[in-house]
Amino acid sequence: MTKQKLLNIGFGNTVVAERIVSIVAPNSSPIRRLKDEARTENRLVDATQGRRTRSVIVLDSNHVVLSSLHAETISQRFETINGTKPGDGNGFKHR
Repeated sequence: MTKQKLLNIGFGNTVVAERIVSIVAPNSSPIRRLKDEARTENRLVDATQGRRTRSVIVLDSNHVVLSSLHAETISQRFETINGTKPGDGNGFKHR
């Protein structure tokens, strides 16, 4: 059994880091549609604790997770637990 790394997405909520496909901001129309479709199909996980959604996390299981932390903050936490640096090809790339 392999040990899974958990990524803190705010307020004591975590996701398995290896399952993350993308971390994006919630303010574009395609992301809003993605969120609405996930809600309709019961694939949406709201981890905002009633706060404003600041990032949307898409998992390889096609689930969509809402977080009240900024996408940049979650990306930095992801890099920290995986030991990667921005743009090194082993993690998320930053602009």
